[in-house]
Amino acid sequence: MEDTLLWILGVLLLLFCSVDVWYYIRAVVVVVRAWFLSPVFDITGEQTAGGRVLLHDVDLCHMNNARYLRECDFARLSLYTRNGVFKALRALGANMVVGASTVRYRRPLCVGEAFELRSRIITWDDKSFYLEQRFVSCKDGMVSAVMFCKQNVLRSSPDKILQFLCKRKVEVPEFPEDLQHWINFISASSKALRGECQLDNKKNE
Repeated sequence: MEDTLLWILGVLLLLFCSVDVWYYIRAVVVVVRAWFLSPVFDITGEQTAGGRVLLHDVDLCHMNNARYLRECDFARLSLYTRNGVFKALRALGANMVVGASTVRYRRPLCVGEAFELRSRIITWDDKSFYLEQRFVSCKDGMVSAVMFCKQNVLRSSPDKILQFLCKRKVEVPEFPEDLQHWINFISASSKALRGECQLDNKKNE
């Protein structure tokens, strides 16, 4: 009995040392909870998730920069569960990955401070969804941080996902000016990196 208990403790210790176990546990909890929340039928509808800055979220008494990205991950899981995007991905044999993201930090969220994380799909193109996620302080309603995320669709397309969900062709919303500037930056960066790669290949010839 003691040997079995030691083996179990050893396996758990190995898991916690080599894998971010808490991330996966929370991801499962977020998805299961989203199943029991009311569906978001509007694909561009905003979802609000509540949160609070805990001790393991902070450095120098305010939320660590990386924690913002982590919270955004969980909020997207919930959003895609509620608006049916995950269901469509499974049916179409597709997947999604983050292609780019940027965060503007405006004011720190401090230890114990409550916030709302408001997530929505802004628009999409042939290959990707574009999302905005805002951290809003419950103290005074100030937007403490705002994130843009480009979510690339693999083995399918946003148009096919939306046709699966809505049973019709869905008109693409207009690209806001600030989002278009960010997309232009991504395109310019990709072009420059491809150019560098070609130069490196020529040097190696």
